[in-house]
Amino acid sequence: MSDESALFDLELHVLLEALYLRYHYDFRRYAISSLRRRVRQAMTRFDCKRVADLQHRLLHEPDLFAQAMGYFTVQVSEMFRDAAYFRAVREHAVPVLGTYPSIKLWVAGCSTGEEVWSFAILLAEAGLLDRTLIYATDINPQALAAAEAGIYPLDRMAQFSRNYLEAGGRGSLSDYYTSGYGGALFDRALRKSVVFADHSLATDAVFSEVHLVSCRNVLIYFNRDLQDRAVGLFKDALVHKGFLGLGAKEALQFGQYAQDFVLCEPPQRLYRKVGA
Repeated sequence: MSDESALFDLELHVLLEALYLRYHYDFRRYAISSLRRRVRQAMTRFDCKRVADLQHRLLHEPDLFAQAMGYFTVQVSEMFRDAAYFRAVREHAVPVLGTYPSIKLWVAGCSTGEEVWSFAILLAEAGLLDRTLIYATDINPQALAAAEAGIYPLDRMAQFSRNYLEAGGRGSLSDYYTSGYGGALFDRALRKSVVFADHSLATDAVFSEVHLVSCRNVLIYFNRDLQDRAVGLFKDALVHKGFLGLGAKEALQFGQYAQDFVLCEPPQRLYRKVGA
């Protein structure tokens, strides 16, 4: 590593410590390669030549830090993204969930909410939404606000609709939203079963017992230690034989809790909790 790269990493380390002390957001165990790239993007966006300059602005300008959250947390989502995953949930998890008198789901790292609304629609079509509570959590307040609003650009609906049908949708996605002024507003009846809340996988604890956790394309941005912490939270939250869904590039076999889960639907990353 060059002296310049080493100095960048040192300043980055100081920045993350400072943000934790100032705002209590803990990015210190995020994957370093991803952080380097995104902090450089933030430096360009906010016209900072050094990490130290970015640190000074973020510490002294809370409004700027709110804007910069989008660089520290990746907000890329899509309704029924990876349709085969949602089809696996329909075919393998939903019949089991239907055996419970009441159901709780946790969508961890829900970003701007596309996956949350996808689950609400899936469960509505299975006749389970009325007895389901979906916890939708993220650390980015702006993303949570967008998720709760449930309004997405109308030009995204064509792709969302294709995903919905590939995921086994039983009607038309347009049945669940109204359009106007270039946006699609999802049905407020779906919203009644969702609780949106701030929660950090890096610092917070388990808050409820749940039957399914979906945390997709989040762990890839964590280092191994933080991945193990997050999966430990999911394990503690899940009921016996509860389901855990991960992203296509995420797996448990090399982690601390590999023995606590069994992959029930390869190649989809849909696991079940095993053991006492």
